[in-house]
Amino acid sequence: MYKATITVRLKSSVLDPQGSAVKGSLHSLGFAEVENVRIGKTLEVWLDSADAAVAREQVEAMCQQLLANPVIENYEFQLEEGA
Repeated sequence: MYKATITVRLKSSVLDPQGSAVKGSLHSLGFAEVENVRIGKTLEVWLDSADAAVAREQVEAMCQQLLANPVIENYEFQLEEGA
């Protein structure tokens, strides 16, 4: 069994209106030192696989086919055994 922790973020060249809204709200709350905010998402996926290489290939395919939009997003993941 493997647990993949996947982080998906907008590419730096893509505008992040949600991050801008959060930044404005933080400034309104008195956190003027906040320079920038980028919003992303974290997913946890458990795979019933006996082989780490197969699990890694599966997670890579999941990210490219569904979990991330490679045109506007980057992703990275960590794979843990026995999770």
